[in-house]
Amino acid sequence: MKRQSSVRLAAIILMMLSFLLGGCSDLFGKSSPEPSASETSTDAPSSEPSVAPDSSGSVIAYLSAWERLDYAGMYALLSPFVKNDLTEEQFVKRYQTIYDALKVSNLVVTALPTEEDGAVTGAGTAVKGFAYRVSMDTEEGPISFDNQGRVRKTVQDDGITNWLIDWNPSYIFPGMEEGDTVRIEKTPAIRGEIVDRNGNPLAVNVEAAQLGIVPGKLGDSADTVKASMAKKLGMTVQEIDRKLGASWVKPNLFVPIAVVVDNAAREELIALPGVSAQKVTVRRYPLGEVAAHLIGYIGEINADELKTREAQGYKTGDLIGKAGLELMLETQLRGTSGKAVVIADRAGVQKSVIAGQDARNGTTYKLTIDAALQQAIYEEVKADEASVAAIQPKTGEVLALLSSPSYDPNAFVQGVSKEQYRQWNEDPRHPFLNRFSRTYAPGSSFKVITAAIGLDSGALDPNEAKEIAGLTWKKDSTWGKYYVKRVHELNPVDLSKALTYSDNIYFAQTALAIGKKQFVAGAARFGIGEPLPLTYPFSASQLAGGGGAPSGDIQLADSGYGQGQVEMTTLHVAFAFSALVNGGNIAYPQLSEADSAFAGKLWKEQAMSTDTAELIKADLVKAVASPEGVGHGAYIAGASIAGKTGTAELKASKGTKGQENGWFVGFDADDPQLLISMMIENVQGRGGSRYVAAKVKRVFEH
Repeated sequence: MKRQSSVRLAAIILMMLSFLLGGCSDLFGKSSPEPSASETSTDAPSSEPSVAPDSSGSVIAYLSAWERLDYAGMYALLSPFVKNDLTEEQFVKRYQTIYDALKVSNLVVTALPTEEDGAVTGAGTAVKGFAYRVSMDTEEGPISFDNQGRVRKTVQDDGITNWLIDWNPSYIFPGMEEGDTVRIEKTPAIRGEIVDRNGNPLAVNVEAAQLGIVPGKLGDSADTVKASMAKKLGMTVQEIDRKLGASWVKPNLFVPIAVVVDNAAREELIALPGVSAQKVTVRRYPLGEVAAHLIGYIGEINADELKTREAQGYKTGDLIGKAGLELMLETQLRGTSGKAVVIADRAGVQKSVIAGQDARNGTTYKLTIDAALQQAIYEEVKADEASVAAIQPKTGEVLALLSSPSYDPNAFVQGVSKEQYRQWNEDPRHPFLNRFSRTYAPGSSFKVITAAIGLDSGALDPNEAKEIAGLTWKKDSTWGKYYVKRVHELNPVDLSKALTYSDNIYFAQTALAIGKKQFVAGAARFGIGEPLPLTYPFSASQLAGGGGAPSGDIQLADSGYGQGQVEMTTLHVAFAFSALVNGGNIAYPQLSEADSAFAGKLWKEQAMSTDTAELIKADLVKAVASPEGVGHGAYIAGASIAGKTGTAELKASKGTKGQENGWFVGFDADDPQLLISMMIENVQGRGGSRYVAAKVKRVFEH
């Protein structure tokens, strides 16, 4: 009795809605299976039951409940014909499961006009068609579709006749049938590659073997197999046991152990009991340690990275750039995975795609780097602690950037062993340290900048022979025990000799003659105090700590020969020297094709005047050609190598021994296609900057 009252109340409400919303009976007729006797309305000869005027009220109420995600309310409006085979729990669960998986939001469900009225079928049974439109936002993209349904005229137990929804799975999504499922399929984007200026690979995707163990197939050979794998893969048995001991591991599951690119090693290992391989695509760095700091490497995302990148679609297990350009260009290289909302049949076979988007592969970056030059330079400095930059000085293209000592980034992709990582991490030479991105005291290489500022400000006469006696000098008694020291005793000294013999006192006096204000302004014309305009994060150069100006005469004098608190990267020094071949201008730095918009443009216009550039360039040619010149180690017969040495002393106080970093910056003045800026740490006892000049010479010869 209680149920009849509820049904009667629902029918009355629907009749009222129908009356208020009337005029929507333009419904498209659609045939239906024969109803059971309890669902049909027969031709009663005497007492005509109370009938709702049309079906629009039921349709509007049903679509309204759907839009509110009121699944129970939707079920209440279904015909008994449907309810016989579908419980409310099943109905609600079906919608909730699908909508929750898709993370549906902004759902809008509206009725559409139809052109035909309903058709009567069977023994007085009436069904009518209706049309509707659904739109929603999902995590996989927007979904919208037009669809059709039908309502059935049904006589309730109490004699009330009403129109109720004849639901089937196609109402959820067109084409969906009983037993079908909705699933989300994702297609990973292919990571963009990195190549050099000639298309040679620097970071590429290659097919490799993911070696693993199925624990249940090891049998009695477990210890032998693990020991053999550990030895071949450079791992420990404990590392293998740790992977096999993960909480998700089951006897019949494949447990990944390591990635192997070497086919011979793969064949040898998969012959072991319980060991098998799966094909995977992995990142490969053909230059290995030669370009490790520049290119970097990728690895599995960690908890901290996931916390900051989860909103960008990253999830546990994803690979992400960890260092170098792989990190700097992560967003562009990664691309966007494809995703699709798919209807599949009982067998899991895809029937249709409801929504989604194709994968957008990552961008491939073509660098201005020359892999052959990078390799040649590395061979010269791999035993040293060094920073090297090479550029095409006229165009601004960066041809080589490297730091030594280095590490093999492929080890991180394949799974670096704890022992190997420990060796690298505890190496006192710090192979993980990226030296080319750091600043160092440029030493005497900075004298070129001091000379240019002095000449253009009028504070320096290149032909004036300065009277300088002895190996030490100080301005006056206010300097106390502080003094400037030079290596060669020359008297008198002009600019050409000062550059040839690298006279510290001459350039200390020049800096003081220029004055702090003009010295700072002149240095700024070379970009000192600002970062290089490149994607890669180089430390900004400076004249003094905190980016300020030299604090007094002593610091200003020391700055004149590249000591004090002056610091520059090897790349910035290279660009400063490039003004010598560009009439005083500095070309805009370029590291990849993405920077081609700056080709032909200037980063710094008239860092020095054209006349000054020509004068200093000629003096640097003499400095290398002269047998007495400190840069003579870079001399090549038949070439016109212009260059400047530098030795930066790092020590606690005057008169003590400290670390010496040697510099040489050089180019062929007659054919300036290559300019190299090289800094090597700890050159004391190895010939100082001459040790560096000889290495640059061999690169030019190569």
